[in-house]
Amino acid sequence: MMMKSHTILLFRIIFLLMFLGWLTVWILYPTKIYHKTWIVNLENKLDSTYFREQGVNLLLFTFPIMFIGALGGIYLHLHHHQEKITQNLPSTSDGALKRCLCFLRRPILVISPLGIVSAMELLFTFMFVALLIWSFSNYLYRSFGHLHMDKQGEKVWEAKLRSVSLRLGYIGNICWAFLFFPVTRGSSILRLVGLTSESSIKYHIWLGHLSMVLFAAHTIGFIIYWAITNQMIEMLEWSKTYVSNVAGEIASLIALAIWITSISRVRRKMYEVFLYTHHLYILYILFYAIHVGVEYMCMIAPGVFLFLIDRNLRFLQSHQNTQLLSARILPRDAVELNFAKNPSLYYNPTSLVFINVPKVSKLQWHPFTVTSSCNMETNNLSVTIKNVGSWSNKLYQQLSSSSLDHLNVSVEGPYGPHTKQFLRHEQIVMVSGGSGITPFISIIRDLVFQSQHQEFQIPKLLLVCIFKNYVDLTMLDLILPASGPTTQILNLHLQIEAYITREKQEPSTETHKPIQTIWFKPNLSDFPISLILGPNNWLWLSAIITSSFIMFLILLGILTRYYIYPTEKNSSEVYNWTFKVMWYMFLLCACICVCSSVVFLWGKRHETLENKQINVEVSTPTRELESIPHQSLVESTNVHFGARPDLKKIMFEFECKDVGVMVCGPRKLRHEVAKICTSSLADNLHFESISFGW
Repeated sequence: MMMKSHTILLFRIIFLLMFLGWLTVWILYPTKIYHKTWIVNLENKLDSTYFREQGVNLLLFTFPIMFIGALGGIYLHLHHHQEKITQNLPSTSDGALKRCLCFLRRPILVISPLGIVSAMELLFTFMFVALLIWSFSNYLYRSFGHLHMDKQGEKVWEAKLRSVSLRLGYIGNICWAFLFFPVTRGSSILRLVGLTSESSIKYHIWLGHLSMVLFAAHTIGFIIYWAITNQMIEMLEWSKTYVSNVAGEIASLIALAIWITSISRVRRKMYEVFLYTHHLYILYILFYAIHVGVEYMCMIAPGVFLFLIDRNLRFLQSHQNTQLLSARILPRDAVELNFAKNPSLYYNPTSLVFINVPKVSKLQWHPFTVTSSCNMETNNLSVTIKNVGSWSNKLYQQLSSSSLDHLNVSVEGPYGPHTKQFLRHEQIVMVSGGSGITPFISIIRDLVFQSQHQEFQIPKLLLVCIFKNYVDLTMLDLILPASGPTTQILNLHLQIEAYITREKQEPSTETHKPIQTIWFKPNLSDFPISLILGPNNWLWLSAIITSSFIMFLILLGILTRYYIYPTEKNSSEVYNWTFKVMWYMFLLCACICVCSSVVFLWGKRHETLENKQINVEVSTPTRELESIPHQSLVESTNVHFGARPDLKKIMFEFECKDVGVMVCGPRKLRHEVAKICTSSLADNLHFESISFGW
């Protein structure tokens, strides 16, 4: 254990040094020191016949992050078992350090465009903006000091306009270097810093908007420059030896379509348009690479490389049907789907999966929170879907109106938090609105399992749930799983405060239907959910990153040395700019597809052998609705009609020194709870928001 602790500490030091070195390169890149001193020495050593002009950027910008990603998989593998042991135990961190981290994670800014921003997020945002300002000012200082006149008779202010427009593109390139990290769902790098793609998706949105503003200014600036200098013909230039203007314009148009459809109002009203338009990122990356060239592409390559690995693994996982065991249809247009899963699959509460039902839509994937506990339900994984849109409405109609005996479903995930931070609090307050109750169901189910261990002190639980109608209370029945032991819920200190906003009293007669359970027949082509890679097998992910990157470097070196270099040497001309970029992108994608597919199929082969030994129980459970656990759940629930909760009063009444406050629901509700937790009177409240409505 001591050796493992020392190894983990050594890994952390290596990660820190590599990351700080990578950031240092970004800081020094726009300065004279880099271009007059560093670049000269490095080019003499690295500008060989194997890598030519991209050799320096491959070493300084691409290699550090790929190294962290690969080594991070090994580190997470070593840390995984220790994490499972310690995550359920009280924290033993230094008191001062713990207080500092708690302060940095507290929300200090709640504003509509940005959402809920913690002190740590605000600090890193200022640092990133400072990097952009520093880079832009240094670019302009060097450029204005040695101003280049593009044509005879050009005025100084025209040359400065061209220079400013060009440097805005450089700054946008910095945003692009970070853009893909937040949306890499199975990322080892995000896990190293304690993030998930769900919690960091807002960073992708921020970077996307910022980069689009910069690239729009870059494009408009050049169009104005060409117009005032009578060079509009430049817009039609596709150079064979330098930057292609046409490729940049095509990339700008594609990016504009992605940008417009990703605006919140457009996305919510026309989700399908947003979804399909966002897949144009493939073409955008291609034309963007042709525009900037291989040398600059190496600067943003790590994020793209790791994202494409993750995307290909998701593609491979999603092309197998998942075994759907049953569906519980609730009266208020909600349904719980129960899937078979491999018993070795481990995930934490509040995780989510992405689901595709070809019978509803062959292309649409939607995220849903897992409501089951992998500890309590070792062979099952459950999600709850509320009928709130066209896709969910079609699914609900399929399940409720027809006698299905089988339904093809594909699943990606699960993805979620790497620890159970909520277990460290003395008291847990969960505030939900509507279908926002689903992640809290998984927490309660997991705590039901944890309550069996005498050595672990279960925190007190308060669930404040807000529903529109009385019939929505049936969502609380999902706290009890469809099958498996449920009597342990009697050991929980659970109090439920349910608020019905649209009804002032309990309906005199119940007109809704009882919960209906549909059982599906097994199919030989269906497989239990199993995450072959990612959180359950970090070593395989490390192997894919390492092998694909080494293969890419070898093939790129061979191509450059034995094809591109001889061609340039014999013809005394620069190799075609576009063809070089196409070769670069082809090798990158080919290496990723080959390595990830080989590892995935190898893992699937072993998994298939394991699945043959798994017998999933699909018989209808004998537990009646009016069981002792259900009665206990009813007794723990207070129903309030025609009112909304006074959240301030509820939060400020707690005397515990450590209260975890979790909220999931509409944006207005999340912001309201966050503002309460930012109060100076709420030092004992530790806020966490769960949101999948991006």
